[in-house]
Amino acid sequence: MSPPQPQHSKTMAQPLQGKRASRSIKPLIACGLIFSLVSLLLDVNGIKTLLSNPVAFARSPISGKSVEHLSKDCTSEIVSSAQLSREQLLELLSIPERDTKARIREIVSEPYCQLPALNIRAGVKAEREAYPLAFDPNTTLVILYENDEYAGYRFKH
Repeated sequence: MSPPQPQHSKTMAQPLQGKRASRSIKPLIACGLIFSLVSLLLDVNGIKTLLSNPVAFARSPISGKSVEHLSKDCTSEIVSSAQLSREQLLELLSIPERDTKARIREIVSEPYCQLPALNIRAGVKAEREAYPLAFDPNTTLVILYENDEYAGYRFKH
């Protein structure tokens, strides 16, 4: 007779599978960290600027395709320091239509510039103001007013 074969239970196989899974994740994490480190090192100038003066980095002059096109379309003086933060954008987007222009001014003091007026509805001239996004220089929020009431917005890319 042959000696009895040891029986393997499922409970012994489960810890082995867990160890194998953790072994296969470790190289992925290591590769991700190396990739992050290399990308940070390649952007040395951006990091130096951020570390040397973080306030100036956040308030740097606006540049981007959207702003270049805006400067051609503006009908008023350009206020290059006017930018929308994420928080301001969220507040603006929560304002209901037909609220007052003064309510918008509570959130943002002045626009980047005025755009040419439009005739959207018969007899009503619509004013437009442009606000570049500080966190996305290629996008501008354009706010529409009719008779000093907020009438809507759109994003210009």
